[in-house]
Amino acid sequence: MPRLLLCFILLFGLFSALNSQTTIKGIIIDNNSGKKLPGVHILYKNSGTLSNPDGSYSIEVEPGSATISFSCMGYEATSRQVSVQEGAELHLDLSLMPAITSINEIVVTAGKNRQKMSDITVSMAVIKPFDLSKNHIINAEELIDKTPGIEITDGQASVRGGSGYSYGAGSRVLTLIDGLPALSTDAGNIKWSTLPIENVSRIEIMKGASSVLYGSSAINGVINFITRDARTEALTRLSLVTGIYDSPARKEWKWWTGPRMLQNISFSHSLVRGNTGIGVGARLMNDDGYRKFNDEQNARINVNLKKESQKRKGLSYGLAINTSYTAKNDFLLWENADEGALIQSESTEMEYRGLSLALDPFLNFERDSTVSHRISSRLLSNFNRLPGNSNNNSDSYSAYLEYHYSNRINSKLRLSAGSSQQYSSIISNFYGNHRGFNISAFSQIDYTFSKRLSGISGLRIEQYLLDGVFDRPVPIARAGINYKAGSRTFLRASFGQGYRYPSIAEKHAYTTVGAIRIFPNTEIRAEKGWSSEAGLRHDISAGLVSGIFDISLFYSRYRDMIEYVFGSYPDPLTDIPGLGFKPVNIENSVVYGLELDLSFNRPIGHFNNTLRGAYTLIFPYEVRRTVSSGESKFLKYRRKHSALISYDLGYKAFSSGITLYAKSKLMAIDDVFVNELSRETILPGFYDYWLENNTGFLSADFTISYRFKGMLTGSFNIKNLTNTEYMGRPGDIQPPRFFSVQVTKIFM
Repeated sequence: MPRLLLCFILLFGLFSALNSQTTIKGIIIDNNSGKKLPGVHILYKNSGTLSNPDGSYSIEVEPGSATISFSCMGYEATSRQVSVQEGAELHLDLSLMPAITSINEIVVTAGKNRQKMSDITVSMAVIKPFDLSKNHIINAEELIDKTPGIEITDGQASVRGGSGYSYGAGSRVLTLIDGLPALSTDAGNIKWSTLPIENVSRIEIMKGASSVLYGSSAINGVINFITRDARTEALTRLSLVTGIYDSPARKEWKWWTGPRMLQNISFSHSLVRGNTGIGVGARLMNDDGYRKFNDEQNARINVNLKKESQKRKGLSYGLAINTSYTAKNDFLLWENADEGALIQSESTEMEYRGLSLALDPFLNFERDSTVSHRISSRLLSNFNRLPGNSNNNSDSYSAYLEYHYSNRINSKLRLSAGSSQQYSSIISNFYGNHRGFNISAFSQIDYTFSKRLSGISGLRIEQYLLDGVFDRPVPIARAGINYKAGSRTFLRASFGQGYRYPSIAEKHAYTTVGAIRIFPNTEIRAEKGWSSEAGLRHDISAGLVSGIFDISLFYSRYRDMIEYVFGSYPDPLTDIPGLGFKPVNIENSVVYGLELDLSFNRPIGHFNNTLRGAYTLIFPYEVRRTVSSGESKFLKYRRKHSALISYDLGYKAFSSGITLYAKSKLMAIDDVFVNELSRETILPGFYDYWLENNTGFLSADFTISYRFKGMLTGSFNIKNLTNTEYMGRPGDIQPPRFFSVQVTKIFM
């Protein structure tokens, strides 16, 4: 009898416990892509489960306060503390943050084919949407400028010191959207406000000459903005940012009385209907600016349509649309260094209105994962209007078409080949009317010599036609090897040639802006060069510690580099000499140095810790062959040292981070800004300011965020926490401390 009573009591207790348990259900997604995540470990006390293939999960918990832990390889572990009632059912959706980029991450820019980071032969950086949202980034220019080894000077990108500052004309870094060129046809520059960062899945940056794969303007590197796949499961993301500029460190520079604000709202949505994927993104932005006569407003809409053929397996086609409108006042020259460093000189104040429209139809066909055919095209139009100076208005049109063929011939050999053509037309009061045509053919072989050793080699031939005159054909080559020295250690070496055909602006721009006069140079030659690199990449994995260690040594040589040089030049209309800037070919230059990138991730209980450090050292010299002694001097607008260190801490729904940036002084600038005969005419007070303040700088950014229930995240950010005063190019004082609040909501 006692035994029966004991069994009854135990069974009754067990039944009561089971009856008192409640269920937590939900869906887990990738915070960046919105992809539903299978195989996520969900742990409650000593019991656990895995999420299903569709990202859904269900777990039983006891009533009261409960802590649920979520972990998945490649993602930051996190926990949620919930309060549940007896017999009730709680719905808890969750988004996981991707952890540090690993050697197994797939990239496409390095070879125009999908391959692992561990297999590529060049240095590459990958930026994900989390970096945008964490730092309240609303402009791609700001994010790229904070990437190790890259510096943006007044809108112009430089990778490892390969570019200086050329007054808004001719980028040596090619910008792509889904592999298609996005530089303006007239000035050959990057229009950052047109890049759809609200709808990107990642940004891939190739460092070093990439002209074999991508042609002219990739002489120094490539930045590829890859949009979210329209086939992603239904997902809507809404983000609002509002911020305010603090007073500058020098109180005498503050010219405003009311607050200087920034507001940005962005939206993205993707869904699937049958065999058709649809992605839509949009943003509205208003920036009062911290400088007088330097405000900006921007509106942008992008649409991605992709359809999978039901009749032919492997066939897909679609259309991408991206349109952007910008109204702003660019900042060129300050009023003076005393009280007007943040006030634009009225002589250079100029309103700008820009409209950009891109239509990108494409067709892909893949057969058995071995053979693929891809036809990509872009119809791009840019309309530039200056209401106060119609003489500088310009319209540009271009039609780009590329065919790419890839064949995995066997387990060791892959062949890639293709051709591209681009027609361009410029109608301008500024540059004159011009028509151009470019044609190219390229091929590349990827070969696996053994389980440890692989290599690539490629060749491209390209030719330009401008206003009926052919430039000579340009052959360029690349080669690289990758050696697997250990299970997680990879050695790489590469060599690549590059070249850049001068932009229409460099050949034909003729204007006066304030005290600055710009002369054209129709005889300017194309830039040529090559870059080489040797590097080591190691994937760190020891217990709970994960991370990446990457070090590279690089050496680049350039010939006929184009720089704007101040001097006395004959006026093209009157032949009367005058002072101003003219683009000329520098005889020879060399840039070499090293780059180091180190990241660690270590969860400790509910705390997730990520530490990252990066350092770039460059030696950029102009080598003048006319000097028998081999005399050389520093290239302009380069910094020898740049570094960053960041620490991010996650605790349950909280996360915070701080990043320190350090850069050394500018090694050289144009002589016109320091020459006593011209310096006060162009930038009043600059020379004394330069002598005292060109000392390098240290700044910091701070952020803290909280993820609420229902996929809602709120965050607070401080940029330039130290309110450091520093300068880009001469007269270009960078933003003071900036406070911002962001709210992001994900709907499923």
